[in-house]
Amino acid sequence: MTVYIDPPTWPGHGRMWSHLVSDVSYEELHLFAAALGVPPRAFERDHYDLPSHRYADAVTAGAVEVSSREVVRLLHVSGLRRPKGRAQTDPSWPWVPRNS
Repeated sequence: MTVYIDPPTWPGHGRMWSHLVSDVSYEELHLFAAALGVPPRAFERDHYDLPSHRYADAVTAGAVEVSSREVVRLLHVSGLRRPKGRAQTDPSWPWVPRNS
């Protein structure tokens, strides 16, 4: 499982934010976010918005640090990029864990 995070350089709501993405699947991303305790409401189209104070938590849990440009490139190459304004059709969301 590889999940990526960019630096917290995106301002919003009085904070700085990072983007947490997967280059494999939304399911992988949802699993990682759930394990971190990131609320589902933080998921936006193709990534999770993560406040700067949670950046180190994500890296410690295994997120790979990359640039913001690399986050976008990874989403495009994987086919998981969902630009604003496109229909949101993600069959894995709302995500519900599978029983093992």
